[in-house]
Amino acid sequence: MGSAPRGRFGLGAASLGNLYAPIDDEQAHAVLETAWELGIRYFDTAPHYGLGLSERRVGAFLATKPRNEFVVSTKVGRLLVPQRGTGLDPEFQVPADYRRVWDFSSDGVRRSLDESLTRLGLDSVDIVYLHDPDEYDLGPALAEGLPAVAALRDAGVVSAVGLGSKSAAALAAGARSGMLDVLMVAGRYTLLDQSALEFLPEAADVVAAGVFNSGVLATGEPSASARYEYAPVPPEVLGRAREIAAVCAEFGVDLPTAALHYPLREPVVRTIVVGAASPDEVRQNHARLQSTVPGDLWATLRDKGLIRR
Repeated sequence: MGSAPRGRFGLGAASLGNLYAPIDDEQAHAVLETAWELGIRYFDTAPHYGLGLSERRVGAFLATKPRNEFVVSTKVGRLLVPQRGTGLDPEFQVPADYRRVWDFSSDGVRRSLDESLTRLGLDSVDIVYLHDPDEYDLGPALAEGLPAVAALRDAGVVSAVGLGSKSAAALAAGARSGMLDVLMVAGRYTLLDQSALEFLPEAADVVAAGVFNSGVLATGEPSASARYEYAPVPPEVLGRAREIAAVCAEFGVDLPTAALHYPLREPVVRTIVVGAASPDEVRQNHARLQSTVPGDLWATLRDKGLIRR
């Protein structure tokens, strides 16, 4: 079986694909350079992120670094097919010059990886994740996709393979398949959602992503204008986030710091992956991870029923 990502803190590159708002190449490079200067050596991207823009930006940056000094992952399951421009992509602020086509077949998975390598300008990536099989059709996607990614590892094409998803059902199936090295658990092991506790004991290595649940946990005082699960935050979720923030404040800890530290308390969680659209965001999150969070904070959150036992 393959190896886990390197380090406790990895950089997620969705924002470098113009998620929510556009950034230029110079700013994207500055984000990546800041991460490197702070010692971050794990970079995660995907074709889905900006219709390949994220991969191109990550690849251009990593081309300037020694290959043996970083770990990079990308994802398979969506092929990018050229189309006539139809304005902006609905998910990322990029021209809609491609459309996403689901393909979890062995040929589709290998083609997706080959096209990612071209965009990245690399001969190889270290980890390939099966991406969002639940958004297609979970059963058929796993039946085809799990053997397809496992074959890449077994053939020595990549060092490790995994599954990345927001779906607890998909992640649980991946954990129980016995075919994967790592799970990327997106938003399912956070201060607001601990549904991953159902399958974490069966997982190998885990990368926790989406620890801010799309933004509602990213500020000290959760705002009604924040996002949760890529949509406006529901009132009941906002209320609970504010309760958690208040408890954190009692212990002198800001909410984003607690959100970053929480998943790492579980031994199977080796790394958290956090996105950034500016160098300052990288620096802030890096500094938060260097701080100490008192153990009594977690006990109080549990006693108040704000996180699961």
